[in-house]
Amino acid sequence: MINEKQIQENWDKLIQLIEDTFEGDRKEKLLKMYEHFKDRMMFAPASGTEHFHSCYPGGYVQHVLNIVHYAKKFYDVWKDNGAYVDNYTVEELVFAALHHDLGKAGDLEEDNYIPNDSEWHRKNQGKIYVDNPNIQYLSPPDRGLWILSHFGITYTVNEMLGIRLADGLYDEGNTRYLKTFNKDKGLKCNLPYILHHADMTTTRIEYEQWLHQNDEEETKQEEKLKEIKNEFNKLFA
Repeated sequence: MINEKQIQENWDKLIQLIEDTFEGDRKEKLLKMYEHFKDRMMFAPASGTEHFHSCYPGGYVQHVLNIVHYAKKFYDVWKDNGAYVDNYTVEELVFAALHHDLGKAGDLEEDNYIPNDSEWHRKNQGKIYVDNPNIQYLSPPDRGLWILSHFGITYTVNEMLGIRLADGLYDEGNTRYLKTFNKDKGLKCNLPYILHHADMTTTRIEYEQWLHQNDEEETKQEEKLKEIKNEFNKLFA
């Protein structure tokens, strides 16, 4: 969970990232798109179930910023170890990282995730949000690409593949791109692989943060209980 101040700070970081990474017409259109979604996207979760990742208000932006962070780090690892990274740019990598989950923002009018009104499912299954039944079903990558097109934002083939393939083989639709034995049909650059690794890493780290979020408080309570027991034992020693 993050507080309102952190939600605002993350949004400011997101906008500054766009300002610093892009230029010209594409930057202006991106800023216009984010302004359109601002009031909803700032508070959107990144998933609907608490043990997935970033399932809380502001989780979407937090997740996206984490993806960009790790995508850059993995890019450096690949480059430093001799990977060929000359056929795409860091700007393309950041663009794909920023928008790999754009479809989770919903459509132009409504959110993708809405609060689950079933207390039983929230308590027993951790399903905090559910998919909005009022919007047309689209996979997050497909809806994201449609949103970008709606705002007239152009993207390269590398960026499109990065967005489409971010889930790797977890999405069966990606098999034709990622599981081929014909070298001519294989990916021409490693951007999608780097982005997928960044997504997996981020998702796992966010899960572990959720899993251990109460560890510090539990440790403090255990230490306090030990102090009380020690004091009690001293009284009757």
